[in-house]
Amino acid sequence: MNLKYIRLNPYQLLVLVFLFFIILGTLLLKLPFSTTHSVSWVDALFTTTSAMTVTGLAVVDTGTAYTIFGQIVIVLLIQVGGLGIMSFAVLILIMLGKKIGFKERLIVQQALNATSIGGVIKLVKNLFIYSFTIEIFAMLLLSIKWVPEYGWAKGMYYSFFHSISAFNNAGFSIWSDNLMKYVGDPLVNLVISFLFILGGIGFTVLIDIWHKRNFKNLSLHSKLMIIGTLVINLFAMIIVFFLEYGNPNTLGSLTSLGDKLWSAYFQAVTTRTAGFNTLDIGSLHEGTITLMLLLMFVGAGSASTGGGIKLTTFIVIALSVLTFLRGKSHITIANRSIKDNIIYRSLAVLTISIVFIFISVFILNITESEPFLKLFFEVISAFGTVGLSMGITADLSILGKLIIVLTMLFGKLGPLTLALSIAKQEKEKIKYPSEDILTG
Repeated sequence: MNLKYIRLNPYQLLVLVFLFFIILGTLLLKLPFSTTHSVSWVDALFTTTSAMTVTGLAVVDTGTAYTIFGQIVIVLLIQVGGLGIMSFAVLILIMLGKKIGFKERLIVQQALNATSIGGVIKLVKNLFIYSFTIEIFAMLLLSIKWVPEYGWAKGMYYSFFHSISAFNNAGFSIWSDNLMKYVGDPLVNLVISFLFILGGIGFTVLIDIWHKRNFKNLSLHSKLMIIGTLVINLFAMIIVFFLEYGNPNTLGSLTSLGDKLWSAYFQAVTTRTAGFNTLDIGSLHEGTITLMLLLMFVGAGSASTGGGIKLTTFIVIALSVLTFLRGKSHITIANRSIKDNIIYRSLAVLTISIVFIFISVFILNITESEPFLKLFFEVISAFGTVGLSMGITADLSILGKLIIVLTMLFGKLGPLTLALSIAKQEKEKIKYPSEDILTG
């Protein structure tokens, strides 16, 4: 992979490589032996994009519409999309003994959303070691449940498919009802949820924990991700439990308290970009849906398999507001100051995301006949690469599906990556006098 003579910035090259794999995946899923019945080009493109962006939204049933070959293509796209195209490219170069240049390292930095170019190759190596180890271990655990139920061949295959889908926060399932049949199963709930929580917390955090093994010695980013994830997941679980407790179509239909707690826990944490569901999303109360919209918008962590504006971005913006209200000029947390460029970056991510979501919802409200809330939910789910749906994905028009495809791409690649791939970078040469303007 010689990028020496390619006059593209890292953001543009990353977008182009991603689009190449989506085209390749679409062609593979259109092969006659990939499907059990005819699948349109738009649906093949939608499925490929959903897999590459590890979203999980589906316009056709994965288990019945695609053959084993088609499903393998989907799971490989999930793995490549989750761990990163450039990460796999670097792995191949390492295996071939090739030298990895500065530009390749810079692209990997952008792909993994790393803070600096230093150590990105080591990060890639650790990324694969930890990811494959976790996925294999989880596959063996799931096989304890599914081998006795489906036999060796199907049981191991189902375990393999769902392990990769869960760790990469994809949310694709072999079954048409996703994981609803295992709503009260402790093993499935724990293994699947821990997979997407580990995948969503970020590779840098996992590596930091492994090497330091002491909370006090962890980086500020790791501490924020761990504490933030625990607090948000616990808060969400409690809210979902009480809001849905009396709903006859969700928790109210479950007989035991254990099943209610498992389902409330799973549905609360899966909104952090995972996409699996053990409850019927369309039957949830609007209050629960509203909470899920916020959780999906915030998403997972940086350098993770998840999407959204990222938890740390949300924390930085929240701290900025609190700092302003307290009359202070600098954001501090855990005896550390947050740099101004991080604040600007967070505000840019938030602003671009809101504008894009507004435009997507606006267009869908013109082209589709579905209620506003369902369309809004679909867009936020696509942006956060979550994959949850209120049941309208397959009924979208061709234009509607293409809008969701663009939204999934936007959510996966990130607002700044796409914006910087278009915008022209300019260096400040002149600093002008400052002047106040009225705001608020």
